[in-house]
Amino acid sequence: MKETILSQLVALKGAPADVLKARWRELFDTEPPAYNRRFLENRLAYRIQELAYGGLSRETQDRLKAMAKQYANQEPTERKARPALRPIAGTRLIREWQGVEYSVTVRLNDFEYLGRPYKSLSSVAREITGTKWNGWVFFGLKNTLDRR
Repeated sequence: MKETILSQLVALKGAPADVLKARWRELFDTEPPAYNRRFLENRLAYRIQELAYGGLSRETQDRLKAMAKQYANQEPTERKARPALRPIAGTRLIREWQGVEYSVTVRLNDFEYLGRPYKSLSSVAREITGTKWNGWVFFGLKNTLDRR
């Protein structure tokens, strides 16, 4: 009888390196890469679960391909130029305000709310609340005590 998924995952932690490499060959049908033990454990754990429960959904795969295409034509320095606090394009920010759920999509150079572009999260927060808000605080991206 096959081991349970959980027991297979637990066994990875205590397994010697040669056992991890043998498991890699079994699950991937390739030679294991020369990465550290932690990488092998993590990747093997993902693969075990992927085979048991299925891989990424078609929607997720398409989204990843779109993101890769978005950054493919940029220079490496441009890819790293994203502001530290700005979420990755495509991220949906969801906030409940006075019993209503609001959703904002982060785009490459702005934010989309109700199909309209906004230059800042603060302008979206102002649209939702009718008062002046720090958009990063309103959407929970920055703690009010955080002084970055």
